[in-house]
Amino acid sequence: MAFVKLNNRVKELRARFDLTQEQLAKKVGVTRQTIAAIEKGDYVPSLLLALNICKVFHLPMEETFWLLEDD
Repeated sequence: MAFVKLNNRVKELRARFDLTQEQLAKKVGVTRQTIAAIEKGDYVPSLLLALNICKVFHLPMEETFWLLEDD
C-alpha cells in the first residue's frame, strides 16, 4: 500500500505575500501553531481551511496543495 502525503507551498506563498504565520492564521481563523504545522507537513488542513488559505493567495487548490505518493 502506498503512503500518500499532502504537500504544500504555504510557507513560500506566505513569504511572497509578506505575511507572518500569525497574520495568515488570523485571516483564515486558526492559530499560528496550526499554520506552522501545515507548513511542516505535520497537519492536514480540512477542505474548508485549505480553500480559505488558497483564497488568501488567490490561487487554485492544485497550485497550493498536492498529493505526494511514496511507493
